[in-house]
Amino acid sequence: MFKKISLLFVAAIIFNSCSSGEEGGVEVKDNFDRKIMLTNIADNIITPSYDEFASKMKSLKSIGDTFINNPTQTTLEDLRVAWLEAYKKWQYIEMYNIGKAEEIQYSFYMNVYPLTVADVESNISSGSYDLNSANNHDAQGFPALDYLLYGVGDNDNEILAKFTTATNNDKYKKYLTDVLNQMNNLTKDVVAKFKANRNTFVNNLERTSSGTFNKIINDYVFFFEKGVRTNKFGIPAGIFSTNPLPEKVEAVYKKDVSKTLALEALTAVENLFNGNGSISFKDYLLALDRRDLATKIEAQFATAKIKINSLNTDFSAQIISDNSKMLNAYDELQKAIILLKVDMMQTFNIPLDDGYVDNDGD
Repeated sequence: MFKKISLLFVAAIIFNSCSSGEEGGVEVKDNFDRKIMLTNIADNIITPSYDEFASKMKSLKSIGDTFINNPTQTTLEDLRVAWLEAYKKWQYIEMYNIGKAEEIQYSFYMNVYPLTVADVESNISSGSYDLNSANNHDAQGFPALDYLLYGVGDNDNEILAKFTTATNNDKYKKYLTDVLNQMNNLTKDVVAKFKANRNTFVNNLERTSSGTFNKIINDYVFFFEKGVRTNKFGIPAGIFSTNPLPEKVEAVYKKDVSKTLALEALTAVENLFNGNGSISFKDYLLALDRRDLATKIEAQFATAKIKINSLNTDFSAQIISDNSKMLNAYDELQKAIILLKVDMMQTFNIPLDDGYVDNDGD
């Protein structure tokens, strides 16, 4: 069990971060110990989140095998529960595009949506496919499971028939098996590699684009901007298109968990900012005499959460009935993006990575 870093360090860090300016003012210097912060992030945030997800993924794979061997209403419901539990935990690790996850583009195999149903059905029909191909990024992962468990029929009897009485039921079973194996195997590899390289992560204190803090802060802001604001809200609400696209919400076939997944993702963003009980970005801002900014960020997270909580559990239904509420939630998330991507990153003196595609003018 990892020990949490004592918050007593914060006082010393803040004390050491200030010195007198030339004109009697206070000149804030960056003497913050990034290694203490990175140690907390590695040991008390990333590793536990990886472990929790890997456990849920292993359980999902096992319960999936049970369903495949005996497709019944009971085993289908068990698999659906396991899918959602793993999907919620996924929201806590998707942002960490580091190490092996970055090397293999892990998230592309786990949660690219909307799903391309035609590709899934073509793969199932032919029985010949390569899930490692980029062409199949949108035909696997959690969205593919969403479709296979909720979208291949109009009701549970029709869904079960795909795995029991349909002439090609063996192909549906094989595809479900292959998707689960892919997700589980990639997860085990990513988690193992992160743990093996934990010391490298913590000790890479370079203040360059390859430094750990530079990479983690870029991944963090990118996930919040693209993974949360854009994918979960902006695209389906029609921010980037002529009309709303309710069919592009996350977990579109399950229908009533898109809000749940969005709130989990926002909680993950808050946890990393606050340090989950120890030192992280908020403490760094305090050390740089930016309590004002830290307070604004926390307040904006809270405001965004209030707007999200006011939405229908099914974002697709919300968009169809009253899209203005989705747009309001998007606007509050956008305000948080500006605080993080502009104000916080400038305070930390961290530039955007070259790979950070910015097309919305922040």
